[in-house]
Amino acid sequence: MGIRNYRPTSAGRRNASVNDYAELTTAKREKSLCKRIKKSGGRNHSGKTTVRFRGGGARRIYRMIDFKRNKDGIPAKVATVEYDPNRNCFISLVQYDDGEKRYILAPLGIQVGDVIESGIACEPKVGNAMPLGAIPASLEVHNVEMTAGQGGKLVRGAGNAARIVAKEGDWVTLVLPSGEMRMIRRECRATIGRLSNPD
Repeated sequence: MGIRNYRPTSAGRRNASVNDYAELTTAKREKSLCKRIKKSGGRNHSGKTTVRFRGGGARRIYRMIDFKRNKDGIPAKVATVEYDPNRNCFISLVQYDDGEKRYILAPLGIQVGDVIESGIACEPKVGNAMPLGAIPASLEVHNVEMTAGQGGKLVRGAGNAARIVAKEGDWVTLVLPSGEMRMIRRECRATIGRLSNPD
């Protein structure tokens, strides 16, 4: 990741710096996986203004992310790494061998052309999604389910990762980015690797 420094054209700009987004491969979104977030304008179900001074602003378009990663046994190729205005980590468009496209949260170090997979029998490498019971101990994971089949709820912020520290019976112990230790059922899924955009 590169850092872009601003020229000191004013006192507020003097020491400012931003991400140069060198990791991104396209600025065009996949329209079939997007939907518009409708504005309420501060009005309730009957059209009356209940919150004043709401209105205007940029049109918001939500990218539908596959948090469940439940398409097992079919390899998928990473097509793009994109910016998502709705979250602080990057997202990747993946295309499965049967032609279906989905957005996933992009792990750190994933490249266009990489092949990822999900399921209990896949190899434990960055980007692959597996049940926690099948992932070797001490690996970093993200997008962790709290209930099997529900979709990832934990560790979804940029640069975050949880670490598997122990397995006992039907339970797996994780250390979350906050330092909290949490026990989660072994059939719950997680994606291997740390999330992108750590800075």
